[in-house]
Amino acid sequence: MTSDTKPIFDTLAEEGSAIDWRRLLTEILNAFDCSTGSIHTLDKDSQLLHVKAYQGIPELLLPKMTIIPIGKGMAGVAAERKQPVQICNLQTDESGVARPSAKETKVEGSIAVPLMLNGQLHGTLGIAKPIPYEFTAEEQETLTQIGEAISRKIVS
Repeated sequence: MTSDTKPIFDTLAEEGSAIDWRRLLTEILNAFDCSTGSIHTLDKDSQLLHVKAYQGIPELLLPKMTIIPIGKGMAGVAAERKQPVQICNLQTDESGVARPSAKETKVEGSIAVPLMLNGQLHGTLGIAKPIPYEFTAEEQETLTQIGEAISRKIVS
């Protein structure tokens, strides 16, 4: 944990308080110097990801990212694989992982991380920068730890 991420973990460690999803996402984006992001939680019955917070997402994309099937788009693929998925430059990516409409976000370096606890999926966290960027192994590990802390809060 770096000093940049300490407020995130402090917020998530607060006993008895509900998650302020928007504040949490803003703290995560600031800590990783990102402009765009979203947090989705898994509806266990439907097995669909439902948005809890978003920032920097163009209005025209909101209908496509409010509810995401597992396996679709970066968040859905991260949920399906139960591991981080990243794209160095979303604008030039041809892997098929990101949906074509994702280019309308104008972001480039992006990562989606599953919210996991004890092998169970609880949602996803996605963040992105407006420049080409590859998240380091250390950053991926920190995001995974944030995902675990969010998951603990969800199940408590």
